[in-house]
Amino acid sequence: MDKPTSSLPWYRWLSSDHMIQALETVQDFIVIGLCVGLFSFMVMQLREMVLSLLPPLDIPLVTSDILFLLILVELFRLLIIYLKEHRVSIGVAVEVSIVSVLREIIVRGVLEIPWIQVMATCVFLLALGALLIIRVWLPPTFEGIDPENFVSERYRSRRAADEQMAAPVVETTLRN
Repeated sequence: MDKPTSSLPWYRWLSSDHMIQALETVQDFIVIGLCVGLFSFMVMQLREMVLSLLPPLDIPLVTSDILFLLILVELFRLLIIYLKEHRVSIGVAVEVSIVSVLREIIVRGVLEIPWIQVMATCVFLLALGALLIIRVWLPPTFEGIDPENFVSERYRSRRAADEQMAAPVVETTLRN
């Protein structure tokens, strides 16, 4: 007996809308778990920061804790943006990177870091600053632009054109 015509081959089933939505839902649950874990870690870090404010006051430790907490807040913001828009914000990711690099420089001290590492850090910070400036001209989302759909459509049109070109060759071969 023949299979029903409504069943899809396994390779088409993997790319169906239902499968994609299910995978996106699983991914959302993973990101929600990361948000909960990051938030609880932020609460623990805030507690540690409050305890480090008690005498004797260690200024480098307090500064390090505050900057680390700011990094965690930015990472949390990045996860929230991902949950809302299903994209990673370039601006927030670059800001997190800049604050992380500056935190390491402040905690370790510029004078204690080898000069070659300071130069590499400066070049890295300049590149991140350039990314912040360039992202202003980039569209915030790809609304109306779906590069994968564009490539798929081009492939389908080429394949259809090839099939149309092959059809007359098959007809003339069969006539002979």
